Amino acid sequence: MVSRYGALTLLLALAAMPGVTPNPAQAAGYAVEEKTVAQLQADLAAGKVTSEQLVTAYVARIEAIDRSGPALHSVIALNRHALADARKADADRRTGKAHGALQGIPVLIKDNIESDDDTATTAGSQALALNVTHRDAPLVKRLTDAGAIILGKTNLSEWANIRSSHSISGWSGIGGLVKNPYVLDRSPSGSSSGTAAAISASLAAVGLGTETDGSITSPSSVNGIVGIKPTVGLVSRTHVIPISHSQDTPGPMGRTVADVAALLSVIAGSDPADPATSDADAHKKDYVAALRDASLKGKRLGVLRFATGNLPAVDALFEQALTDLRAQGAELVELKDFKPDSTIGDAELHVLLTELKADLNVYLASAPPAVKTRTLADVIAFDLATPRELSLFNQDLFEQAQATKGLADPAYLKDRESSLRHAGSEGIDKLVIDNKLDALIAPGDGPASRIDVLTGDHLSGSAAMLPAVAGYPHLTVPMGFIAGLPVGLSFIGQAWTEDRLLALGAAYERATHHRRPPTYSPSIDITPAFVKLLAPAPAR
Repeated sequence: MVSRYGALTLLLALAAMPGVTPNPAQAAGYAVEEKTVAQLQADLAAGKVTSEQLVTAYVARIEAIDRSGPALHSVIALNRHALADARKADADRRTGKAHGALQGIPVLIKDNIESDDDTATTAGSQALALNVTHRDAPLVKRLTDAGAIILGKTNLSEWANIRSSHSISGWSGIGGLVKNPYVLDRSPSGSSSGTAAAISASLAAVGLGTETDGSITSPSSVNGIVGIKPTVGLVSRTHVIPISHSQDTPGPMGRTVADVAALLSVIAGSDPADPATSDADAHKKDYVAALRDASLKGKRLGVLRFATGNLPAVDALFEQALTDLRAQGAELVELKDFKPDSTIGDAELHVLLTELKADLNVYLASAPPAVKTRTLADVIAFDLATPRELSLFNQDLFEQAQATKGLADPAYLKDRESSLRHAGSEGIDKLVIDNKLDALIAPGDGPASRIDVLTGDHLSGSAAMLPAVAGYPHLTVPMGFIAGLPVGLSFIGQAWTEDRLLALGAAYERATHHRRPPTYSPSIDITPAFVKLLAPAPAR
């Protein structure tokens, strides 16, 4: 496994491979910052750049931004086969064999998704440092079949943020702490922290995250990118380190809605090994085609007022977003009387912890012999014996999960049924159907809070729980900035409505253009006027 600080190591390893001679100078010939998938594809087709040059350029950018400079710590491992894979993609293009929708496009994937490229799949934990499975997750196979180059794996909140109720998002025992590329002392949120920060910083064209509750949409929102949590069952979870078979799903993250649509079009589909995806082939779409006539005109959007009121600055941005939506012809329906059922949160946690124990034990049993932690109980013991793992926060959620009573427990079954009903049929479905809506909208998480190693995360508001528990799609698109920190706008819909949400998001994106590159500021700039306000008032 090449470490997250291994760009030079990668080039040296590539140089040792027969017939492969990397050329770092190629990185200077093509600027990859903010390039969309469509722009990269056009330039590859026109011969303005090769996939080999793209890989070299992205690796050089990882070296400059992730290892040194701002030191984002967003990339946990690099694929030592990436350059050879890129050269093959270039050869296929020259000989007319290139046909994939992502031919030659470098992609980063979260480090809880397996890929057959000699990298370990660790979920950020030292307990899985030797988890080199030599298996491609089916969604990764879909990527490579479409011509994509797996550039490497991204850091994450360890164990996808299910280990502790006092965790620090973006920290893992292997990868350290991911930094928010806009303001470096601010949280990247999680658990797909590394993917969000890396894609925002243009360390790859697009990336994959995973979500159980907010783990794609929250980091996408606070890192200024687009992310979609698909309907559970649209994308395979096979060979993805699990939390919950009820709520887990991988999903795409990119700098534009079109980039996310391109990635989702490739990874969506049924997988015989994942029963939840049995209907995926019947529902998947060409999500890029769905954007061609994207419009907000005449679309009815339900405003989730329960998600406001957490921070005045976020509310102000949201009100401007509502004004922009109306200006594009959308009809807004106020949903002031709706609030999520108060029991959903506790029921959801019981479901997640019960499924974590069952699902993770199954996954660990399939790990290679080098992995000695074969059960959740083994992982708990490993952490107790490994000082770094518990140096910043504990593992109380792991311990609670270990105490659960299994998938046949009547209390678990009751909580799953009630939380699913309150979030789905009596929540999102009822709101959409009764009000004849195209989608629901809400502000995303508030601006990223300062990283706090003493008391952990401090999130301010989110609408992620309803679609997460229901298993329904949730898209976030940049909505604006507060003191240089991005905030996203959420579009939420019924099951299998990804095409509709992406079209709405694309129309909003085209009308507002809120995405802008990160600034890598060490902290929020305090203007002289603000400093004056912090001082006592002049004596009267």
